[in-house]
Amino acid sequence: MDAPSAPHATTIVALTFDGGVVMAGDRRATMGPTIASREIEKVFPADEFSAVGIAGTAGLAVELVRLFQLELEHYEKIEGTLLSLDGKANRLATMIRSNLGLAMQGLAVVPLFCGFDLDRHRGRIFSYDITGGRYEEHEHHSVGSGSVFARGSLKKLWRPGLDVAGGVRVAVEALVDAADDDSATGGPDESRRIWPVVATVTEAGYVRVPDDDLARVVGDVTTARRAEHDRSRLARGGEQR
Repeated sequence: MDAPSAPHATTIVALTFDGGVVMAGDRRATMGPTIASREIEKVFPADEFSAVGIAGTAGLAVELVRLFQLELEHYEKIEGTLLSLDGKANRLATMIRSNLGLAMQGLAVVPLFCGFDLDRHRGRIFSYDITGGRYEEHEHHSVGSGSVFARGSLKKLWRPGLDVAGGVRVAVEALVDAADDDSATGGPDESRRIWPVVATVTEAGYVRVPDDDLARVVGDVTTARRAEHDRSRLARGGEQR
């Protein structure tokens, strides 16, 4: 299969907050210049205390996540305990490395992994390269086609001591900023009621944020940005719409 004909998942963000970590992904998949899907899900629970988000070749990435979930479940059943967060991150790195041959042909899988470390009692984030290199990220990170724009937003909006609600809002704003400048990233679609997939991981485990809550967050972000835009127009002497 020619690489451009395979659907590609795009932007994933993750950031820490006081008591855990939040991960969010947009819903758009692209094939070259074409929108292949507006409703693909890119954020998944790896197990009870971790999450994985996918960027890159969508089909391979989803299959990688399924195998990763299965391996973690198998380990827990055999050993009777959870694998440590570092152990999970290392195992995912090995799985990515095994895909190197396809990655060199343009079918790369670049996930973002995060979780709540039960030993250190805090959220942690791990990024990867196509060779399986594993890197711990501090405070926040993003991968995918819109990541350069999302990272700029995260640098501006993230602050120490965020609560869970603040973390969710920052994640949504970062995706909105990415969608503003990256055609392969889909912003929240209020007309179709398609929202990003957003999940939190805390000492209580993985929780997906309900769509109704996301609709309210998106509404608040839209209202705030519209007001800011109107103020900017007035300052330039333009007419307020």
